[in-house]
Amino acid sequence: MRGKLFQACTLLGTCALILAFPALAADPVKVIRHVFPAAETGFDPAGAQDLYSGTIEQAIFETLLTYDYLARPAKIVPLVAEALPQITDNGRTYTLKIRKGVYFTPDSAFKGQKRELVAEDFIYSLKRLIDPRLRSPWAWLVEGKIVGLDELADAAKKGARFDYDKKIAGLEAVDRHTLRIRLKETDYNLAYVLAHEPTSAVAREVIEKYADESGRAMSNPVGTGPYVLKEWVRSSKIILEANSGYRGFVWDFKPGSDSEDKRIVAEMKGKKMPQVGRIEVSIIEEDQARLLAFERGELDIMNMEAPLAPMALDGATLKPSLASRGVKLSRFVDPEITYHYWNMRDPVVGGLSKEKIALRRAMAMAFNVDDEIKIVRNGQAVEAQFPIPPGVVGHDPTYRTSIKFDPAGANALLDRFGYKKSASGFRTLPDGKPLVVMYTSRPDTLGRQQDELWAKAFDLIGIKMEVQKMKFPEMLKAEKECKLMMRTASWIADYPDADNFVQLLYSKNIHQNNNACAVIPEYDKLYEQSIRMPASPERDKLYHEMAKIIETLAPWRLDISRYRNMLAQPQVLGYKKHPILHSEWQYIDVDTGKKSK
Repeated sequence: MRGKLFQACTLLGTCALILAFPALAADPVKVIRHVFPAAETGFDPAGAQDLYSGTIEQAIFETLLTYDYLARPAKIVPLVAEALPQITDNGRTYTLKIRKGVYFTPDSAFKGQKRELVAEDFIYSLKRLIDPRLRSPWAWLVEGKIVGLDELADAAKKGARFDYDKKIAGLEAVDRHTLRIRLKETDYNLAYVLAHEPTSAVAREVIEKYADESGRAMSNPVGTGPYVLKEWVRSSKIILEANSGYRGFVWDFKPGSDSEDKRIVAEMKGKKMPQVGRIEVSIIEEDQARLLAFERGELDIMNMEAPLAPMALDGATLKPSLASRGVKLSRFVDPEITYHYWNMRDPVVGGLSKEKIALRRAMAMAFNVDDEIKIVRNGQAVEAQFPIPPGVVGHDPTYRTSIKFDPAGANALLDRFGYKKSASGFRTLPDGKPLVVMYTSRPDTLGRQQDELWAKAFDLIGIKMEVQKMKFPEMLKAEKECKLMMRTASWIADYPDADNFVQLLYSKNIHQNNNACAVIPEYDKLYEQSIRMPASPERDKLYHEMAKIIETLAPWRLDISRYRNMLAQPQVLGYKKHPILHSEWQYIDVDTGKKSK
């Protein structure tokens, strides 16, 4: 079979030849059965924000850049770009050449025409992120950055429709396959943004045909990636099939220092990809049901969530019963934080007055992270001391938070600021009104365990707690509307830089990622300074100051970073969980002669 050669270059100028094949290598007999513990929300890169939808999007759509499958730390490489961007004008201008001969999967929106991916598709896709009609949770990726883009959004906010046809200096199609992005200021993270699935290319014809009233096309994903959506039963089943028109590539990743890499290279080197012809994703919310399905051989890959860890792991290694069957474990501390937040707009727990700060600090001091790690996470987590997790540029392994488990100190703080105990044994607000904290969680095992931990914490300080149960998609929606009083949330790295985490409390990201709906002027000032700086000791100093603000004002209580324990059946070849990419299906294979034992 004859293929096309493309040159892919790193930022340091090192180049390699990638052979792309126009014919499909995937075998429909090769099936990967995966599982999500919570439901997806939809498959529009500009509209969906949850991990599970993003995993599907990465298989269907493509970005300009991506990550090397095996390189650790994560390394940016080209995807539909021919090479990494040419960066000029002191880091304010990025020019990217787009590969020729990349096509969207056929769809009636194209009226029978073969539709090639071009520079204008990325311009349209980037503009969608800031269209006020969409209210994209990813607007923060481009807001205030690209010349002319904010002005286009501002005009739409005044009543006009967003003008996608208007040319702006910041997004230019130099020719059919050349994109130039001009920034207002130097942005050291733009390459990461261009590797993140919200910036995937979508076709305007598809969006205009299938978009709902909000401008989102959540149910009809049409991309250029290795897979297409074949079947979707919401919150139950997602089936992908290999894209017969996908250009393909040859597996030629280099091993790193991990001893498992050599085995993976031996299994995969030289194969035409993708090999897997069908992906079947089940949504199974109950931990025990997921494990039973894996043990029966009904699942090929699953994340061993902490409640199940004792059944599969002896500390950091597989139990002999699984290892003897050939089950493989891919394990590391996720580049993520789990944190408890309080809604800063809520009349009970929000605000920056001294008594509200005291209330949140007391609640934070009453929570025992060690209990969470031992009881809920079964030792499969580490305490988050710093808002930037391990594996991310800007993490400080020596930093220690000032917020400690101290129920005596918490009670003293509440007493001092007028939260008195009534005859019921529960505290009241300083004005004598009842104090009730509503904690929202998912209706699954983890949610129930988190309820119990917080009930224990609140009992220690005499605060009445009520629990509100919500399905994951509904909870995300309410969260974005600042309707939840308190929740435990997690954020896994979109890209491996500290900015991706410290932006979570930036006031301009309310209704996007700022779940605490916090407006903290001194934090905003430090954040705006940090985004203009490269990774450096000077930038790290700002992050330390921001961490102190979080501890002092307590919009959050930092909790943990979880171990990722991905199990793969013996017939799965080449699998290694990537710290940033959600989807690895296009990089792996199935040995059809080998069965789950």
